[in-house]
Amino acid sequence: MRFPTLPVVMSALLALPLLLAGCSTQPQEDTNYTSVSANAFVAANYRAADALALQLRGKLLDEKPLIMATIVNIDALEQTSMLGRLVSEQLSTRLAQGGMKMLEMKLRNSVYLKRGQGELMLTREIGDVAHTHNAQAVVVGSYAETREAVFINVKVIQPTTNLVLAGHDYVLAKEGTVRSMLQSD
Repeated sequence: MRFPTLPVVMSALLALPLLLAGCSTQPQEDTNYTSVSANAFVAANYRAADALALQLRGKLLDEKPLIMATIVNIDALEQTSMLGRLVSEQLSTRLAQGGMKMLEMKLRNSVYLKRGQGELMLTREIGDVAHTHNAQAVVVGSYAETREAVFINVKVIQPTTNLVLAGHDYVLAKEGTVRSMLQSD
């Protein structure tokens, strides 16, 4: 009886992990910049911010900041969700990437933050907060959910006049990830 030679045994041992990986039923997730930036949720929010930025060209001063309010539930303006907070964060991030000065309100202790809700701002508060922080505009918005979709409306408001300087509407499919972000806090 002849035993396999050492190189044959080593080759078989080295090939074993490859064979087992090919049999795996678990999908391999490679989370990197490309996969995150290609995410439909992030892409939709970035397109919305880009649309606002395009409309704002020539309407804002470079030296004065903007404030991002939390996107709220249209049926209960004092409430939001993980979805509303994350949309707000991504809009603010994209506007900053485009060169706009975005004031981070979570670092300001003079703004009331409702626990679990974020930086909620109603119309009557916008002027006061913007004046206090020398902001030239406030990004506000709301979302409405149906069985199949979430409709989002965002606007950039000039607080001294309440004029809408820019606005954008878009829709997110209410798939698993979006549905999970709408759960009550």
